[in-house]
Amino acid sequence: MSVELLETVRRIALEAGALAADLRSEGVSVAASKSSDVDVVTAADRETEALIRALIAAERPHDGFYGEESDAAAGSSGLVWVVDPIDGTVNYLYGTPAWAVSIAVGELDPDAAPDAEPTASWRALAGAVYAPSVRELYTASAGGGAWLERLDRESGAPERLRVNPNPTLAHALVGTGFSYIAERRAAQGAVLGAVLPRVRDIRRGGSAALDLCAVASGRLDAYYERHINPWDHAAGALIAREAGARVAGLHGAPATSQLVIAAEPGLFAELHAALVDAGIGA
Repeated sequence: MSVELLETVRRIALEAGALAADLRSEGVSVAASKSSDVDVVTAADRETEALIRALIAAERPHDGFYGEESDAAAGSSGLVWVVDPIDGTVNYLYGTPAWAVSIAVGELDPDAAPDAEPTASWRALAGAVYAPSVRELYTASAGGGAWLERLDRESGAPERLRVNPNPTLAHALVGTGFSYIAERRAAQGAVLGAVLPRVRDIRRGGSAALDLCAVASGRLDAYYERHINPWDHAAGALIAREAGARVAGLHGAPATSQLVIAAEPGLFAELHAALVDAGIGA
């Protein structure tokens, strides 16, 4: 099933990415704001999600859907699609290339609470993160590894992804991100101030999905972020895991909106300890 789902995820991500890129070339209009007046939704977010939802419904009418821009829907198949039509919307708004379509599908835990985040206890089966501006497509399936297709190369075969081997915290390049709510940003800045002296350097790309793929591809050694949504990390977390990363929250908890940490397992332990020391769970 994972192989079949992966092909569907891949095809839909490419089609949605093409639409989002076309809409970007026509100009961006802000349709609304979300958590604050600087956390925006564009008309392209909504149009791209509508396309993704329609394509999924046409092929998988009995699956559930959980997206950023439209109401969730329960399905009858036990599978759910978790979708961010444009992850990195502010980058998209400003014309910065680091934005992506993120699509994942997984098997729901039948014992999960009805209001639980779908990715907190699901079994991810397939995922794709497509960055149209640089024509890079990341994909993974459960047990099938993580892969990068560079679509700007005529004959380039997919590349198997592996996390950087045996990095230490002191030599780690670490990605993170920040909320658009001022109070949360202040707390995140305080944690960052404590972590920064203990690592090689910090990067803030603006797309959680792409940051997780960067861990998978070795462009980052690790990534952590608080207050992100399931659609931000669903596909990227699977891709990072299949590339050899450990992806989890604090003290063995699953990766949720409370916290996502992704790194090679040994580095994960070091970064986890540094984040606890910095008071991230306080």
